[in-house]
Amino acid sequence: MYTKRLKSICAGLVLAAAAFAQAPSGKLAFEVASVKPAPPLDPAAIMSGKAHVGMKIDAARVDIGSLSLSDLIRIAYKLKSYQLVSPDWMNGISAQRWDILAKMPPGANKDQVPEMLQGLLAERFKLEFHRETKEHSAYALTVAKTGLKMKEAAPDPEPVKTEPPPPGSDPAPPPGNTSPQIKMTGSGDSRTITVGGGEGGPMKMTVGPNGMHMEAEKLPMDGLVELLSKLVDKPIVDQTGLKGKYQVALDISMAEMLAMARAAGAPVPNAPAGEGKGPADAASDPTTGGTVFTTVQQLGLKLDSRKLPIEILIVEKCEKAPTEN
Repeated sequence: MYTKRLKSICAGLVLAAAAFAQAPSGKLAFEVASVKPAPPLDPAAIMSGKAHVGMKIDAARVDIGSLSLSDLIRIAYKLKSYQLVSPDWMNGISAQRWDILAKMPPGANKDQVPEMLQGLLAERFKLEFHRETKEHSAYALTVAKTGLKMKEAAPDPEPVKTEPPPPGSDPAPPPGNTSPQIKMTGSGDSRTITVGGGEGGPMKMTVGPNGMHMEAEKLPMDGLVELLSKLVDKPIVDQTGLKGKYQVALDISMAEMLAMARAAGAPVPNAPAGEGKGPADAASDPTTGGTVFTTVQQLGLKLDSRKLPIEILIVEKCEKAPTEN
């Protein structure tokens, strides 16, 4: 039973990592875009690195694989998970996922992709929404009095300039594997998943019976907040003022890891009856603070429970299928 749970957990963690690796930084429009239903998620393909999952931008081409409408809306409007209120059919493992291949107009860059996704969602899926700002119970993420203990990553190298495709040409898929570069090693009760590429740089997750140790080389604060938000019971609002990318190491208990995998849509089976509450589960009990709070302190950060104004986007209308290509 543990091996079955481990495989599902690893698949869910890869999906979560693929989401963190996106470039959610969006009124331009794609010159042309193909939107097709993605095949059902295959955990074995995900873990072997053969699944087409996530988003890759190569020159003027944008290749999106197996993302749900909720994923696309979050990327388009730069939202954290807790900031989107959407219909149940958009969420979970049963949500339809989409493959999108699009071409950016001349002169556009990757930072404008979210804005172009906004137009695609409005035109092809007839997305309508409104925004609200209300006070909610949340955690404020701040730098601890002891000082920041994360090391800032080296600046990104200058991008290699490539010639865009000729005007009017159809988008062509970039050569090779367009999904995040995923490698899994190990067997038995332990697995190590390495996810390369993306805005956050390489990410390594070592999963065992007691939980997970995760290391990221270039994680921006919004990526860290998105990750931590999946592990606690309230939204997290970044009040650190930190703008760089950081080398981050996190230790996450088994209970918290299971919750994150389920949030990513993995079909994680429940623990067998009578298994009881082990040390890892106890460590994540809200009454004990949880391993998330401990590991945040080790980064030189602090989570404080407060009432904070949070803006949310509420989906009013959205078609389940897009207009024809």
